[in-house]
Amino acid sequence: MELSEVKQLFESVVEQIGKVVVGQLELVEGTVIALFAEGSVLIEGPPGLGKTLLVNVLSKTVSCQFRRVQFTPDLMPSDLTGHSIYDLKQQAFSFNEGPVFTNILLTDEINRSPPKTQSALLEVMQEAQVSVDGKTHILKRPFLVIATQNPIEHEGTYPLPEAQVDRFMFKLLVDYPPPADELEILGHYAAGRDPRRLSDFDLHPVMQADDVLQIQHVVRQVIVEPKILKYIVDILDAARSWGSVTIGPSPRAGVNLLLAARTMAACRGRDFVTPDDIKELAPWVLRHRLRLRPEAELEGTTPDETIRAIMDSVEAPRS
Repeated sequence: MELSEVKQLFESVVEQIGKVVVGQLELVEGTVIALFAEGSVLIEGPPGLGKTLLVNVLSKTVSCQFRRVQFTPDLMPSDLTGHSIYDLKQQAFSFNEGPVFTNILLTDEINRSPPKTQSALLEVMQEAQVSVDGKTHILKRPFLVIATQNPIEHEGTYPLPEAQVDRFMFKLLVDYPPPADELEILGHYAAGRDPRRLSDFDLHPVMQADDVLQIQHVVRQVIVEPKILKYIVDILDAARSWGSVTIGPSPRAGVNLLLAARTMAACRGRDFVTPDDIKELAPWVLRHRLRLRPEAELEGTTPDETIRAIMDSVEAPRS
């Protein structure tokens, strides 16, 4: 695959998803870029905004395996990773694969399960493998974890630990659609097209799973100049020393920002990364990696506002 083909495939995937998912362009593009960059996504937003629908449509457009797990307080780690059972006929233990053995895994309401279950995803997200009973099982590729959480209800939830949150490449926010988009959504139903029946929308796969693997290889050709690398480091350094921030982004944030910027550049039809790529991606990569001081939160300061202030304070390199 050539680098020039990435843009065509990216636009084709976004166009196919747009047949069903109305609006939410940042959410759609961010999810596809994460898939191409082999990163995980944390989606935060109220229920009923099409998060599950997006993932289902994406799996049909890319033609890969998709599984959904509803996180609940009684969900056990083995319910995700799988478990060994004793086969009486073979007189030996055999491993039954859990739902993580897929291409796209949707973990719905991830903060509904206790930390023990959440931690089962740490190895899965970072190394794309599962260790059970002393044996390591490699997951299928491409592999993408998309987790959702509801920012409204906190009763009966377990906040994600910092180590877990840091393994998500992006945190994407989804909000209620504007009236024009909501009118289009109702128009689908009025015309007899139900998103629960994707056959109503003339969807067809434009990529195979192997194409995603080729894209992940091709985007390594995207040029990243030293001044762009320094720009990323300057942003991270400014964030760590920012007055309203108690915990700043880890080095993994810089790595994810670099990988995502390369992928975004390729999706935009370029073979080089620009400062604008970094500026556009910074909120997606950093908003879940900043912990604000309590007094800043009481004043209503949000991570996105802090990120904008940080970006304004760091001089972007000139071309």
